[in-house]
Amino acid sequence: MDISSTVVGKVTCIARLTGMPLPEEEFMSPNSTVQQWNIGGTDLGIIWEQAPGKYGIFFGDSYGRNFKPFGPKPNDAAGEWRCNFLAFSTDTYLNDGLSFSGVVTDNKGEAREIIPGGKDKSGKGDWTSIPTAAIRAGGIDYVHYFNMRNWRNWDTNYSALYRSVDSGMSWEPCANVKFSSDSYFGQIGYFKKDGYVYMIGTETGRDTPARLARFRERDIERQERYEYWDGTINKWVRGDEKRATVIIDDKVGELSFIYNYKYKKWIIAYFASARYDITLRMADDITGPWSEPYKLVDSKEYPQLYGSFFHPLSSYGDELYFLMSMWKPYNVFLMKTVLFKK
Repeated sequence: MDISSTVVGKVTCIARLTGMPLPEEEFMSPNSTVQQWNIGGTDLGIIWEQAPGKYGIFFGDSYGRNFKPFGPKPNDAAGEWRCNFLAFSTDTYLNDGLSFSGVVTDNKGEAREIIPGGKDKSGKGDWTSIPTAAIRAGGIDYVHYFNMRNWRNWDTNYSALYRSVDSGMSWEPCANVKFSSDSYFGQIGYFKKDGYVYMIGTETGRDTPARLARFRERDIERQERYEYWDGTINKWVRGDEKRATVIIDDKVGELSFIYNYKYKKWIIAYFASARYDITLRMADDITGPWSEPYKLVDSKEYPQLYGSFFHPLSSYGDELYFLMSMWKPYNVFLMKTVLFKK
């Protein structure tokens, strides 16, 4: 990929982060999640900086030690279903994997569910709660999530926020922030820069384009103060998300984005369902224009891939690290690529 003077190298898989290694695997596997926290299968891996050198990592629907990585469906796995869980890391050397320093646990020492999910598979109620992005703003940790009603059509009940004032050990809902089931920001990514939290969002699912919003850190719980980018007038418009215009016209799935300070580029990665790859794009300005899509990870090499969540350390140098899921074996892997100047 060539965006002016910036070139992206080939992606490599550094390590498995969750679950039991398969017999033929050659990846490193620094975390014994089955033995330590009863996590045999999980996905996502949304990582954010809580403090310098300390990171939180949210995972999605998770299953216990009896999980079968090549069973009929991960969400049919028997027993010990938690809709999400939260790990921590203080590992800043990632070329040998990403080690967890701990997990939020229950009284048995096993990973516990953070955002409640009803586990009602009827398709008419509260099925599960899935994190999409997390950020520390004003010294408080926040996670954005959607509450799923029916996976068949990605029908959600709503999207909302939880927050933690004790560095992720306990969480409570934010009563004043809620997105409707058809919101442009049902799934999002966050990035902090210049006093703002930027938010790129899509409708829930993998078939809609991306739009842009921002707010001051102090206003994260004041949804009426969110500003939306209206590209038809090239201005930020407060309080009306329907004014948000498309910044990336593609079928955009799970996403994350960063600003790389060395290369002075905004970089976004997302699951592109139409091409079945992890797509990367760059921009000089967050409002665009964004580059043409670049195939960062090919499903022919990593079957049933999805999700691509940048590690915050990717903002500061040549190396881009991100967490990627594969549906089977339904676990999370640390991936790496390198930026070059021409």
